[in-house]
Amino acid sequence: MNTGSYFEPTDVHRYKPTAHASGAWDPDEQHFSPLGGLMVHAIDRHRAARPGSGLTPSRLSFDILGRLALDECEIRVETLRPGRTIELVEAVALIAGRPVVRARAWLLADCDTAEAAGGEAGRLTPPEALAPWPLTSVWPGGYIASLDVRPLAPPRPGRTTAWISTSLDLVARQAASPLASYIALVDTANGIAVRQSPDQWMFPNVDLTVHLHRRPEGPWTGLDTTVTFGATGQGVTGTVLHDLAGPVGHAQQILTVRPVPASG
Repeated sequence: MNTGSYFEPTDVHRYKPTAHASGAWDPDEQHFSPLGGLMVHAIDRHRAARPGSGLTPSRLSFDILGRLALDECEIRVETLRPGRTIELVEAVALIAGRPVVRARAWLLADCDTAEAAGGEAGRLTPPEALAPWPLTSVWPGGYIASLDVRPLAPPRPGRTTAWISTSLDLVARQAASPLASYIALVDTANGIAVRQSPDQWMFPNVDLTVHLHRRPEGPWTGLDTTVTFGATGQGVTGTVLHDLAGPVGHAQQILTVRPVPASG
């Protein structure tokens, strides 16, 4: 079993990625998935310094602005729109002083709506009833190697439903919230239902947007994922998000699709 973490804190707002955070497209880059979770962790810590906010993160959007080098990053967080029932918080990740990811979180007030709740899909087959799938057969990198992946059925091009978990901590010596740990696995969706071999085609995502209708709980992130490629270089990865209790929301990723350049 893997032990360790994806990040080591080096200062109050600075974190160094470990080898477990290395990417699938380039091992010298960070995989965005744990970095997204780290940014939620930073937002949690920012909000903890402002007690009395009983708000729930309901939309999390991430724009990837540049190369995610496997180097120390700084995360700056500010509240853009404070409020008692609605709040907007922004986090920016910087590497070598340059912004590489910008995240925004809309937070909404909790209230009892159990009487009106409905519209969810059914629960997924629980992960303990499923066999592991070595995602390393498709992708390289320390992040992919750190995962326990349990598909509900044999993966098909553009269509896979799977549970994802990890034995690693998000940040060494810091307790991460269930939300941060959950979001740290969501970006894996673009890698579990590949339409074309990554040896022949590139299809990295440039964003991740997550909408939640309830707070997810760990330790498993369920991804019911469909990937569509268009005919002019764009694609979309869409995912219904689950935890063990059932659906929690949706995720979308826009892809830039292009053939792998010929070597030589």
